[in-house]
Amino acid sequence: MSDADTGPAAAGADLGWRLSTAVVLFHEAVGQRLGLRALDHRALGLIEREGPLTAGALAELTGLTPGAVTGLVDRLCRLDYVRRTPDPADRRRILISVDPETRSDFTDTFAGLARAMGDLVARYDDTELAVITDYVTNTIDILHAETRRLSSPGDSSTGTGE
Repeated sequence: MSDADTGPAAAGADLGWRLSTAVVLFHEAVGQRLGLRALDHRALGLIEREGPLTAGALAELTGLTPGAVTGLVDRLCRLDYVRRTPDPADRRRILISVDPETRSDFTDTFAGLARAMGDLVARYDDTELAVITDYVTNTIDILHAETRRLSSPGDSSTGTGE
């Protein structure tokens, strides 16, 4: 076995794979609990956090095609999680926002995760937390960049990485 198979790059790749797999499986479980696909659940979170959004902005944030965003928003509307409203600044545009009157409270769904993550973070001192924050922030940036790359119409790479 070479250093390339056991060195820091391999360890980082393995940790990244394990983390991303755990996150996807967690969100699949959350989505099933809420009657949503994992992607729908994550898009709902984006709409709640970044919204209200146009369909184009949601497509950009998710890397989905406009047609896929339309289907996603249709599903979320049918379940009363979001609503479409005319943009007050430009009535030709439609904004997608979380429907505060009908949206379920997801507090119970995430209470265990929030508690466990709080307990985990409490184990580290400020210096260690700074390193962890740097690692996680850079991981997020890498994931966003790779999502954009993979979603780009000009990218034809299809490697599975598995």
